[in-house]
Amino acid sequence: MPFDPSCQRCSRLSLFLGEVKTAHPDYFCKPVPPFGDARARLLIVGLAPGMHGANASGRPFTGDFAGILLYQTLHRFGFASAAESVSAADGLTLKNCRITNAVKCLPPQNKPTTEEIRSCNAFLAEELAALPQGAVVLALGTIAHNAVLRATGQKLSRYKFGHNVLHQLPDGRLLLDSYHCSRYNTQTRRLTPAMFEAVFRRAGELMRVS
Repeated sequence: MPFDPSCQRCSRLSLFLGEVKTAHPDYFCKPVPPFGDARARLLIVGLAPGMHGANASGRPFTGDFAGILLYQTLHRFGFASAAESVSAADGLTLKNCRITNAVKCLPPQNKPTTEEIRSCNAFLAEELAALPQGAVVLALGTIAHNAVLRATGQKLSRYKFGHNVLHQLPDGRLLLDSYHCSRYNTQTRRLTPAMFEAVFRRAGELMRVS
């Protein structure tokens, strides 16, 4: 199913977006579209838009804390034209990279329900189907990891999430895991810049050889 910018399939999320739009009239408050080339060989999958980040700006990981480390790292490895993503109109571009989320709408308390994750999975499946053979899918966190597996028809029990763990999917694509670059994970040092860079270094190596 192609991305639908007017999707209202999840009533709880639609109602919540309406409430947030009332409180913040200048916020995007709609399903956040993927960012980057649909045929890129690196697809980064996050959880969901952040309240004052992607939900405000309309671009994944833009304007929130999680985007700071992500875009710095993307720029360091040549995937982004700049090291900071300020707004959807800042001119930043991605090279051979695309960023999306498992859930396209802002969920209350940043916690989508299982039903909402499943409802949005068809959009992710379409994105994955458009990827070229040998593409690397980088899942940020367990929810994104599981969403990729569901979207490709795999059994979750066969592929256990682990930081910098690589999974070969039957369709030829590669699933690489990383802890999410959230404020909690970075401030508690569960995820350090060096750990994150190691994941992107590995992704780059996989893209060169596949």
